[in-house]
Amino acid sequence: MIISSSTDYRAAARSRLPPFLFHYIDGGAYAERTLERNVSDLSDVALRQRVLRDMSDLDLSITLFGERMALPIALAPVGLTGMYARRGEVQAARAAAGKGIPFTLSTVSVCPIEEVAPAIDRPMWFQLYVLRDRAFMKDALERAKAAGCSTLVFTVDMPVPGARYRDAHSGMSGPHAAMRRYLQSVTHPRWAWDVGMHGRPHDLGNISRYRGDPTGLEDYIGWLGANFDPSISWRDLEWIRETWTGAMVVKGILDPEDAKDAVRFGVDGIVVSNHGGRQLDGVRSTAHALPAIADAVKGDLKILADSGIRTGLDVVRMIALGADAVLLGRAFVYALAAEGERGVAHLLDLFEKEMRVAMTLTGVRTIGEIDRSICDV
Repeated sequence: MIISSSTDYRAAARSRLPPFLFHYIDGGAYAERTLERNVSDLSDVALRQRVLRDMSDLDLSITLFGERMALPIALAPVGLTGMYARRGEVQAARAAAGKGIPFTLSTVSVCPIEEVAPAIDRPMWFQLYVLRDRAFMKDALERAKAAGCSTLVFTVDMPVPGARYRDAHSGMSGPHAAMRRYLQSVTHPRWAWDVGMHGRPHDLGNISRYRGDPTGLEDYIGWLGANFDPSISWRDLEWIRETWTGAMVVKGILDPEDAKDAVRFGVDGIVVSNHGGRQLDGVRSTAHALPAIADAVKGDLKILADSGIRTGLDVVRMIALGADAVLLGRAFVYALAAEGERGVAHLLDLFEKEMRVAMTLTGVRTIGEIDRSICDV
């Protein structure tokens, strides 16, 4: 297969992965309408083409939370990334570091903090949920700090797990799930050899370190359901804000009033996100929610955005709508599943080339020059 876009990597990942893993990363909540709109609404953002403006010198770098980034992109926290390639979090982190951008490790990663952080030559970011088990949160924060993590990303749009019907159909959850996953795995020999046989241990590394015993895939859904906390409020983050010395970002903002609350609370940044359409189906796409949020808080904190980003052109669109940078999720996991670290590195190269084309033809030389004036509205 000739790989020339993230769409090609999605097709390659679908071919290689057991269905339960492909549909886990590919799917959304309920009827998946928000998942679809994340992509379609962003791709519908029209841009103004400009010509004859001497675009020979472009600068795609930014400084975010005191870190120099070669691109306005960070790899998003994605649970179970280590099931998509052998020790997948390590491979993805290496690809990101090689490109000069941050990697964000998920709470529910396969590889623990202590395995990923030493594998790269720049500080990684760490994502954490607000959970019922506050002792786990304290342990994770201490370990992230000890490992040199620079930015803490709190995901706040999962007080309860979303209804993801694909997971029940695919074998990720539901009746006889373990047997269904085993049968799918043996019919996908490349994945079974690379990850199934040689990617062990297949547990939730950060949680296993805390509990002192393996927390495997069969415990994943149950652990999440038992530990997400519907009573979450801003006061639950106060003790963390007082003790965490690095940058703090709140992920899962879709409403301007919540963004204003984040400013009042004193966080360093927010991620405008609907969790990739995996939580509440029917909410606004990120592309539709972002402009009003930017109008409300731009300049008071840093604004990141995710959900629906499939190309470098989409990165430019999202920044034009008000983001300072983006988080890249599904797209990098498709590439990781298809070709490991090399695939993620290649995908980031593709994104950079696509961004250069978009910036050249809209007449902007730096990321800071990208704003709504380049949109054809």
